[in-house]
Amino acid sequence: MSRISTCFAQLDGKKALIPFITAGDPHPSSTVSLMHTIANAGADIIELGVPFSDPMADGEAIQRSYERALDNNTSLHDVLQMVSEFRKINASTPVVLMGYMNPICAMGISTFARAAKNAGLDGVLVVDCPPEEAVELSKILSEAQLDLIFLLAPTTTDARVGEIARIAKGYVYYVSLKGTTGASNIDVLSVEQSLARFKKQIKVPIGVGFGISNTEIAAQIAPLADAVIVGSRIINEMDASDEKNIHSNVDSLIKAFNAAVKA
Repeated sequence: MSRISTCFAQLDGKKALIPFITAGDPHPSSTVSLMHTIANAGADIIELGVPFSDPMADGEAIQRSYERALDNNTSLHDVLQMVSEFRKINASTPVVLMGYMNPICAMGISTFARAAKNAGLDGVLVVDCPPEEAVELSKILSEAQLDLIFLLAPTTTDARVGEIARIAKGYVYYVSLKGTTGASNIDVLSVEQSLARFKKQIKVPIGVGFGISNTEIAAQIAPLADAVIVGSRIINEMDASDEKNIHSNVDSLIKAFNAAVKA
């Protein structure tokens, strides 16, 4: 059983909190320590963003974090080194890379899969790789015992849901609204209706992200989903922090979201 599957099994009916941060932001030297802060504050799974120059789905906050990380020359190789460093202390918290195909293809899919497995990675979410184009990636990652995680959207058809259901591992990520990360106009009733439709076919856990801008929304979404994914709100908190208080501020924020999700 993978670390991700084990994580959900051990929650015993409670819901997972999955925070997102960008590797290399605000500086490569701070990423691993921030991952430990997030894990110790209650994160069940960590999504680690691979900085990319042309993101499709990410809103202003995460785009700024990518720009800072790229200014720090953070590469995919560096991100995997960060995961490896994190694993020297934390052997249990699952880590999922979230990014785009270009850096993976540049490294080579097989080379990436081997390096990711050796680093202690658990899953990969590739924003711009739909199931129809994921045959090779899915096969290679599966051979490396890495979960390939797919996105669902309000506009996903039942046929596409079926395709995803056949090959999804770990969990799937439901984009709760039409738009980019960081938007705040989430419709809880719409989320409930969509999840009910998806769960008719999808048997792995479903996490909900995009639009989880505060603990109140997290508390409303948690009873409906298997996991709540928080990204832009954490990035904004980091933006508003300085070197002296960034860890304490992130710690407090994760603890507040964890309490809301677990309640």
